[in-house]
Amino acid sequence: MAVTLKPLAEQVVVITGASSGIGRATAVMAAERGATVVIAARGVDALEALAAEIAQDGGRAVVIPCDVSDPDAVARLASDAVARCGRIDTWVNNAGVAIAARLEALPLADARRLFDVNFWGVVNGSLAALPYLDRQGGALINLGSFTSDVAAPYMGMYSASKAAIKGYTDALRIELMMDRRPVSVTLIKPAPIATPVLQHQLNLLDHQATMPPPFYRPDDVARTILYAAEHPVRDLFVGGAARFGSVFGQMLPGLADAGAALFARQIFKTSKPPTERPDNLYRPGMPAVVRGDTHGHVARRSVYTALRTRPGTSMAVAGAVLALGLLGFARRA
Repeated sequence: MAVTLKPLAEQVVVITGASSGIGRATAVMAAERGATVVIAARGVDALEALAAEIAQDGGRAVVIPCDVSDPDAVARLASDAVARCGRIDTWVNNAGVAIAARLEALPLADARRLFDVNFWGVVNGSLAALPYLDRQGGALINLGSFTSDVAAPYMGMYSASKAAIKGYTDALRIELMMDRRPVSVTLIKPAPIATPVLQHQLNLLDHQATMPPPFYRPDDVARTILYAAEHPVRDLFVGGAARFGSVFGQMLPGLADAGAALFARQIFKTSKPPTERPDNLYRPGMPAVVRGDTHGHVARRSVYTALRTRPGTSMAVAGAVLALGLLGFARRA
């Protein structure tokens, strides 16, 4: 069955993890484009502030606090969203947490909590959303990571959770296709993004944790998510570095592992001691902002993502390249 998705301005979009980072950027951008957004997270104050910001700009945001690790709470999120907005057209499973630690030094309770939020949060959200998306068709969008294709040292449990999300999302997509259900299922795989993730994560290392550059802007991820809300697409990378890293890791996995092992201490840790700040593993994180510290690296806009999510632009660029090639061939002839 062909899946048809509504224009964003006609949609009700549910976004988990909406209080900061990618979720917050996506909520603001969706509301600017005319969507009604249902924003969910654990931090009520941050959600209320975001809703007020959206309302001030003429948009509509409905606040429903929710811990995605609780399946009953996520089921209530879905039913309350429909009760207050009439339907759900797009559901974005975005909530996530991170831990910087060597795997052997990571307490199992913390590891399980990460999986409860990252992986089981996606499962809970998918199962809650599907009955409503089935009614008129819609999009289910899960936030993964390029680390599902290329594991990152000191982020091993995070990488494992994203690999689990990838496996679940791909299998769920196939099962929905088998039943010819009118739901598009998309996996988004971002490169390092300049969100507050480095400030929010639990850091058990002897130095402040970081991620290898380049960092990309949260708006790039938001734009990609909203593209998937209107266009049925299997998966999308955010940032050319994510696409390159995935291909490189799959084609030359031994070399990728050796390189990561050789440079891990330089690119995944800074020279600074760990910063004393509360993490968001078990409680809402602060501050509730879109962007975070990138340790001196400038967050860039992704040309790859812009081309991938704007087919008209991609065709124009391809046409220009083809025209230049033909011109060069004609001159040589």
